[in-house]
Amino acid sequence: MSDPDAPQSAGVRPERREVRPFFSSRWAPCPGHVGELPRSSPLPAGFRAAGVACGMKRTGELDLGLLLCDVEPTASAARLTTSATPAAPVLLCREHCDLRALRAVLVNSGCANAATGSAGLRAAASTQEACASALGLASRQVAVASTGQIALELPVQRVLDGIPAAIAGLRAEGAGDFQRAIQTTDAFEKRASLTVSLPSGVVSMSAQCKGAGMISPRFATMLCFVETDAALEPETADLLLGVCVKRSFDRITVDGQLSTNDVALLICSGRSGVLVAPESEDELRFGEALDALLRQLALMIVADGEGTKRVGRVLVRGGERDAVESVARGVANSPLVKTALHGADPNWGRLVQAVGAALAGAAGEEPAHLGLAGEGPVDLGLAGEEPAHLGLAGESSADRGPGEGEPAHLGGVAVDLVIEGMKVCAGGAAIDYDEELLARAVQRDEVEYEILLPGQGAEAEVFFADLGHGYVTINAEYTT
Repeated sequence: MSDPDAPQSAGVRPERREVRPFFSSRWAPCPGHVGELPRSSPLPAGFRAAGVACGMKRTGELDLGLLLCDVEPTASAARLTTSATPAAPVLLCREHCDLRALRAVLVNSGCANAATGSAGLRAAASTQEACASALGLASRQVAVASTGQIALELPVQRVLDGIPAAIAGLRAEGAGDFQRAIQTTDAFEKRASLTVSLPSGVVSMSAQCKGAGMISPRFATMLCFVETDAALEPETADLLLGVCVKRSFDRITVDGQLSTNDVALLICSGRSGVLVAPESEDELRFGEALDALLRQLALMIVADGEGTKRVGRVLVRGGERDAVESVARGVANSPLVKTALHGADPNWGRLVQAVGAALAGAAGEEPAHLGLAGEGPVDLGLAGEEPAHLGLAGESSADRGPGEGEPAHLGGVAVDLVIEGMKVCAGGAAIDYDEELLARAVQRDEVEYEILLPGQGAEAEVFFADLGHGYVTINAEYTT
């Protein structure tokens, strides 16, 4: 058993600074009514944050973050990991927090407080109670979150000693310190400050996020905290967060590993005085801004995947929802596809192999529940794009006569494959294409794969990291 008071390390990587605009991916364009603010901008009205060092990281870096909303009452919403082995702070939030009216969040890095049993629950509860007492809040108004190495006992006294310092350091410009305090193997910061123009007025929105490894749909080893000065009802906040998480953090994978500690929170102070009413144009525009924000943060997590050089997007269309979902995730988590992406290898046969394996594994089985409990599929916003007709090997749709919409069974699935807009496979067979052009296309930082299965009406997308030597090095030496 580890010494509970020993400083912990969590696979620290050299930090690199992102100097590009926040909305830097073609897959998460900035809506026209959203503006980027400098990262040094204060948090939305009603919020303060801080980050302090408590000695949980051997590096001496910041490792305890505190976020506070000074407004009473608030509206909030949360999404927590669906892991069957959730960490103690996740269990505590689920059972002992009012997730609709949170006022504060206490986050530690360097120790996940997972696989720690009843002692871990007591540790999480004691830090929650101490923080709430010091802030003059009820315990149920304070969420707790942890990230770091699993199976280490939380050094409770270090956290308790750090709480007063964190409270003393709270300030409207504290987002940067809070961000650094929640990071583990992240190589760069993942945060943004936005201004959102709504029909009823202008509101602010900011977010701090961490994640680089143990990343998988449902959603990742990631923490995300979103603040806004817009006024929302808890039901509206919950609806919007749920939909946007399904289109962002639930659509990413680095290594296919579901975390024990995932938390995504939205807290609304209402200090702007702008009400986002249900089923209004304000709700639509606010939702679009939140969606773009979370999708870009999710893409930043993938781009910062441990050892990642390139990011892929696989988009699958077809006639059966379960089939397109299985194929999208099968391709995104295929080591063969991921290593080819890393090396800019245009070997698209690996994609065909992954498609076949995904469909074979799903045959006759009940698909695993994907996403957050109680939430159904979400429209990916790709309506209006007609998938190509999928026929027999070597056939095009023009070769078919009336009544020949479905290919004859030839012992396989007729699949079309398009890479960066270039079709390389039709009806399950290779076709002529410009090999040199394809080789150049897959050298980009972002590479898109489109897979068309028989039928229409269903689609799924997953953003994924490549797999290279860096990932192995980081995770082989994570605790040593």
